[in-house]
Amino acid sequence: MTHNPDAAPISFLPLPTEDTAPEGVRRLWNKAQANLGFVPNVFRAQALNGEQFLAWWGYFNLLLNKEGFLTVAERELLAVVVSSLNRCVYCAVSHGAALREATGDARTADGAAVNWRQAALSPREQAMCAYAEKLTLRPAEMTEADLAPLRGEGLSDAQILELVQVVGMFNLTNRVSSALGFVPNAEYHMMGR
Repeated sequence: MTHNPDAAPISFLPLPTEDTAPEGVRRLWNKAQANLGFVPNVFRAQALNGEQFLAWWGYFNLLLNKEGFLTVAERELLAVVVSSLNRCVYCAVSHGAALREATGDARTADGAAVNWRQAALSPREQAMCAYAEKLTLRPAEMTEADLAPLRGEGLSDAQILELVQVVGMFNLTNRVSSALGFVPNAEYHMMGR
């Protein structure tokens, strides 16, 4: 293969530079560089509209990176399953890396990214993935009865609400990333392996 993905643009739209990005965006880029060793391409691509990007990041960060009602691994599993269903390359790759790191189990994480039904998931995780799949692919068909399998696996109302919010966030983020051709950072491919 002669194609060099690292030389390809990371978005269909132009990117702000260090000089043109708003101060809050630059601070987030610097924090990411210090914590991760790189700036996620989604941070650069969405920063074209700085205020909207920072608002998105605030909610995304709250749902995925802060103490929540679901475990980090459960939230990342939902991210991977939704992103796989939506065929969002950026989020499937980047959150596949996060799921591998959260679980220490590359085999199960990679399996969930391709077909969660064939991954070694617990009954609780299977119920969460089935719910996420229906909400992603057939949202108009959701009924109160869809909550029963989640409750049967011991999820509280707060956990169910967080599950729905994470699924909703990834349906939004997948569409933005796919619509604008966001390319995942090369670093994600080797994380957690």
